[in-house]
Formats: sequence, structure tokens, C-alpha cells
Amino acid sequence: MKLKRILGLGVATALLGALSAGTATAQEQRFVSVGTGGVTGVYYPVGGALCRLVNQTRRDHGIRCSVESTGGSVFNVNAIRGGDLEFGVVQSDVQYNAFNGEASFADTGAHEDLRSVFSLHAEPLTIVARAGANVSAFDDLKGKRVNIGNPGSGQRALMDLLIEEKGWTNADFALAAELAPAEQSAALCDNNIDAFAYTVGHPAGSIEEATTTCDSVIVPVEGDVVDRLVEESPYYFKAVIPGGMYRGTEEDVNTFGVGATLVTSANVPEDVVYTLVQSVFENFDSFTDLHPALENLTPEEMISQGNSAPMHPGAERYYQEQGWLE
Repeated sequence: MKLKRILGLGVATALLGALSAGTATAQEQRFVSVGTGGVTGVYYPVGGALCRLVNQTRRDHGIRCSVESTGGSVFNVNAIRGGDLEFGVVQSDVQYNAFNGEASFADTGAHEDLRSVFSLHAEPLTIVARAGANVSAFDDLKGKRVNIGNPGSGQRALMDLLIEEKGWTNADFALAAELAPAEQSAALCDNNIDAFAYTVGHPAGSIEEATTTCDSVIVPVEGDVVDRLVEESPYYFKAVIPGGMYRGTEEDVNTFGVGATLVTSANVPEDVVYTLVQSVFENFDSFTDLHPALENLTPEEMISQGNSAPMHPGAERYYQEQGWLE
């Protein structure tokens, strides 16, 4: 009986210790959120991939990562600025404009605490038009019903710029719709719009939905205005959407676009950013296998391209340890 009491006391002590340790672990957990975009785009699954890799080793570092579907690039930058998000996926031009207080950030001023983490996939501006809408070039959109993108999204920011550079206004469209990405394919195939604009990595579910549900084509975006924008701005580049990727478009389509980037705030602790970066690059093959848009990424390009805001010290420390940065 005495031995049983001793054993019982030992078990109880062990259980108490385990419970105490579990409570301490729970108390030490930290939560971070990654702002992305619509669930039918590429940002959302990419954000999910980032969080999945961080959460795999949560027991080691106590950081729990969650992915948030948001209005897109501009929304994510503003949410990071306001402290509502720790990380966000944003277009490279939006990152530049936010840090420098230009374009849609002219009124709010430069976001001087914005920090880059790494760049991601290319995002060509993709114009999808119904086959019967008589749209074979960007200029044919004039007088048509066009979804230019929801406010706060990267495609809206890029479309606003392109429209302005061409000397147009939204009044030049029969309708300038502001639908979110999840709504635009159905609107096209229901004949509520003639075309929509989307900056997105390929292949993209929203484009596949539109091109398989109804007869539609991908329209080139090229010409003098595009040439000038690419020449003057380091965050724009020409791109090609491969022919045969989507039904109805058998030939390569010339366009231009931006890159997706991951950003954070200088106020996010160094070890949190370091852990996220480490989780990605120590599982790099797993990361690039999680979505076709990521499959051609290289660490060197992710560090050197599209990052116009200063590098966060946590990311910088990891890259220096790997010998990728001096």
C-alpha cells in the first residue's frame, strides 16, 4: 500500500508537471497572420503554404501562423501599418509606392516601417474577355463593360495607373465594375461584364474558371505606354502567358506585370521573421511544390528582385548566415 501511494504520488507529480509545462507552452505561444487576397487567386494558397511550414515546427518556436483572405495588396499594406497583420503578400509596385508614399499612398504618406522579406512569383496583368465581345487588344476595352478590380487590390492599382497613362478615365468604359476576384468569372460568363483585369500568378483558378465555363480569350497588353512603364520602373517587367495554358488561347500572349512579394513591419520581432524565412528555405522544395506558380523560384531571385523596401533584420540575418548576403 505504501508503495502504491508512492507510485500514485509520482504519477500525480508527473501529470502536474506535464500540465504545468503545457500551460507554459500555451502562454509562450505567439500568433501571426499573413494577409493574402481572394481565395480563388494565388496569394491565398501561397500564404497557406507559408503558414503550413511555420506551423510544422510550432512546438520548437511557439509561433502559430494563420492565413487571412483579404482585399489584396493595398489592403495588406494598410493592415500591416495599422498593426492588424504581421505579414502580407503584395505586388512589387505596391511595395515601392507604399514605402515611398506615392500613387495610392500619396495621401497617407510613406510607410517608413515597411520591410521586405522576400519576393515570390511573377504576376502578369491578365485581361480576360468574352469571345463575342470584340476585344483583341487592351485599347478595345474602351466603351466596354470592364471589371477594373476591387478597391484595395493590386490589379486595381495597376489598372488605375494604366488608365491614367493612356489618358483615359473610368468614364471611358461603359461600366467600370469593382468586383472582387471571386466574382469576376461568373460576371463574365453571365454577360454582366465584357472583360476583367487580374494581376495573378499562373495557372490561376479564377482564369481557369472563366475560360472553361464560357468561351473567352486572354488579351495582349502591349504598346508604347507599356514599354515606357517597364523602362522607367524597376518593379514592372514584360511577361508572356503561355499559349495552351487556358482553353481558348492557343498562342502566347504578351503582357507586362509585377511580382508578388512578402512584406512585414519593422515592429515585428526579429526572431519571428527569422523563423518564417528559415521555415521556407529549409523546406524549399516542399514550398515550391505547393503551387505551380512557385515552381521556378530560386533563393537568389527571391532575395534580389522586387524588394524595394529595406530588408527586415530577421530575414537579413538568415540570408547572411547562408552566405546569400554580405
